[in-house]
Amino acid sequence: MSRKFLGMTATSGPPRFGWVFAAVWLFYLSGNVGALLDQPDLYWRVTGLISVAVFAVSYVYLVARGGRAPFPQDATPPPRHIVRTWLGLVLLLALFALQVPGAGDHALTCLVYIAALAMVNLPIAQAAPLALILFVGAEIAPRTVDGWADGGYGLAVLLGSLATYGIRMAAERQRRLIAAQRELSDRAVAGERARIAADLHDILGHSLTVVTVKAELAQRLLDVDVERARKELADLETLARDALADVRTTAMGVRGISLPGEIAAAREALAAANVEAELPGAADEVPTRNRELFAWTIREAVTNVVRHSRARHVRVELTPTCVEIIDDGMGGSFVVGQGLSGLRRRAEAMSGRLVAGARDNEPGFRVRVEVPT
Repeated sequence: MSRKFLGMTATSGPPRFGWVFAAVWLFYLSGNVGALLDQPDLYWRVTGLISVAVFAVSYVYLVARGGRAPFPQDATPPPRHIVRTWLGLVLLLALFALQVPGAGDHALTCLVYIAALAMVNLPIAQAAPLALILFVGAEIAPRTVDGWADGGYGLAVLLGSLATYGIRMAAERQRRLIAAQRELSDRAVAGERARIAADLHDILGHSLTVVTVKAELAQRLLDVDVERARKELADLETLARDALADVRTTAMGVRGISLPGEIAAAREALAAANVEAELPGAADEVPTRNRELFAWTIREAVTNVVRHSRARHVRVELTPTCVEIIDDGMGGSFVVGQGLSGLRRRAEAMSGRLVAGARDNEPGFRVRVEVPT
């Protein structure tokens, strides 16, 4: 008797079908029915059988109503829910009392259902005292009422209460886990959107800047050198196609850039803008883990030089742990924008440091990214 109610719970299954699971455990009321059928007094026999039937229907109904709106075990449910639950518990206790004259100690089985229902649907501060009272009553009654036997009803009330409370806590942990997973998923989506936005800014900012410079150069060359103008227009077409491909791959999440490619692109962009450039001849000494960050740094800095600085000379210095871009343009009037903010985030993600600002005692601007060895 002490073990058979361990699985009984009002909300162990999905809330929508919890009443089905609860109804399965009603077969333990068969002991009540058997005792009532053996009751010689017709009045108490009929009263008891009706009470058992109403008890079973009421219990399943209360389980179904309670399972529609589960609440966290550490939160207070709505007052309406508490009042409705208490009214249901009082009804079940009254039906239990009507079974006692006809079923005797077998009627104590009902206390297990009542305790389990309370532990699931009431605040713990209310459910625990009620379960304790039912436990004490189930323990004392067989010892004080003549003809009653101790069938382990008190232990069944205790174990049933603990089991349903444990399942209630497990269900709440599951709800919290689902909520945490949903929050992490939302954050991941937001982070991916921010990454794509930053990449698109960097890609389009660089590509469109070079396109603009080359378009201006081609326009000036039309009356001077048609062949060179035609070459610049062909480069424009290539740059536009490359930018479109970069946007597509970025949107698909497979965007990647190479350090040698960015050095070559910087050389071409600076030449088109008529800016003298000192660029490293190779990037072999830079570790693989630093190459993408340094490539983005060169791209962003060179884009800003071409777009804002009006510089005549640019120098790019490259070491295994550092990249620095220095120009002699209008560094004092430069405003840090979204591109450098995104670059700072990339550097910090690798425990690196971005320094961007006007040069000391000299005209121009300096962008420096350094990462630990």
